[in-house]
Amino acid sequence: MTKKPNITASIITRDAAEIAAPTGNLYESVAIISKRARQISVALKEELSGKLAEFASTVDNLEEVFENREQIEISRFYERMPKPSTLAIEEFINEEIMYRKADEDSNA
Repeated sequence: MTKKPNITASIITRDAAEIAAPTGNLYESVAIISKRARQISVALKEELSGKLAEFASTVDNLEEVFENREQIEISRFYERMPKPSTLAIEEFINEEIMYRKADEDSNA
């Protein structure tokens, strides 16, 4: 996930009708957003773990903890990012998520 969208991380009140509009059902829309948020969360966690693995050492001494500013900056960057649920909602509203109903697959 190299592309980081410019989305505010603050809490925003959403219009339920706007979220329900693409599917016609608020609960179905929330389920789609939830699944996408989990996908984003897993991808971000893997990306962060990969970057922090570069700094892993078998020896723990006090000097290394204070010297590793890059690791701290990477962690701070990920902490400042919008939550996966916020990213998923934005993708859903902007029609960037592909989804299909399960009963449509069985009729095909």
